Parts: sequence; C-alpha cells; structure tokens
Amino acid sequence: MAQTPTPSRERKLTDPVILHPGYDETGSKVAIASHPIHAMAVAFPIALTFSNFGADAFYWWTGDVFWARAALWAAGVAFLLGLAAAATGLPELLFVPGIRVRASAWTHAAVAMVLLSILGINWGYRLYGYEAAVLPYGILLSGFGVIMVGATGWHGGKLVFDYNLGGASKGS
Repeated sequence: MAQTPTPSRERKLTDPVILHPGYDETGSKVAIASHPIHAMAVAFPIALTFSNFGADAFYWWTGDVFWARAALWAAGVAFLLGLAAAATGLPELLFVPGIRVRASAWTHAAVAMVLLSILGINWGYRLYGYEAAVLPYGILLSGFGVIMVGATGWHGGKLVFDYNLGGASKGS
C-alpha cells in the first residue's frame, strides 16, 4: 500500500535562479530620469516593420512605385532604429543582474537579433532596385519580419509585464 506524503516528508522545489545574488535587481540601468530607454526605443522599429509589410502589400495591390520606395525607407529606418534599440537593450542584459540571470531575457535577445538580421537583409535587398525587389522576395522578407516582431515583442512583453524586468530604476 502506497504511503501518502506527510508534511515532514514533503520536499519543496525551489528554482535555483531565485537564489542567485541580484535576482531582485531588475531596474533599468539605461534610463533618462528613471524612464528606460529600451522600452521607448523599440516602438519605432516595431511600427516601421509593420509599415514595411503594409507598403509592400499596397505596392502589390496598386503597382504604384511610391509604395515600393516607401517600403525601402521603412525597411532601412526599421533596421537602423532597431540597432539603436539593441544598443540600449544589450547593456540591460549584460549589466543588470536580475535580467542577466534569466534565460527568457537571453531568448528575447536572440530572437531580436534574428529580427535585426531580417530587417538588414530586407533593406539591403531593396537598395539597388527597390521596385523589382518587392515581389516576391521583398514581401516575403517583410512578412517574416512581422512574424519575428510578434515573437520578439511577445518575449519582451513577458519580461516587462510578467517579470517586471527593465522597468523604472529604483534610484540606482
């Protein structure tokens, strides 16, 4: 007959990451007046990635060269502002102990690097013939960029809203 565990025989499972020194130190180190710059900077590459896909779709629909040129600019500025957002997120990852110790923060960074690679490839592909670049590969790269923005944003949102990472610094 199986024994039922008694309170004295039960073992509590503890996440070893919680025991790491600095686990609770999660405030942003790259901030202006305690407002985290990374959280502000990511809005622009996200919006421009969606704009890139939208401009490609409008070009496909209308054939108007304006949309192909708009897609070129959206891809380029999304890539450049994405680099700026990465430059503010990387110090948070490396220098804030409560962020650095979490695997989900590293996952967010890796997915964001894939997104940046896609944005850079998309922009480079369009530089020497933006109209011809839209169909079929430009719009496919833009669509993949939108999917990767969703994945990156989901991971980043989990870090901020579920784990309270990278928020306003607490006087540090």
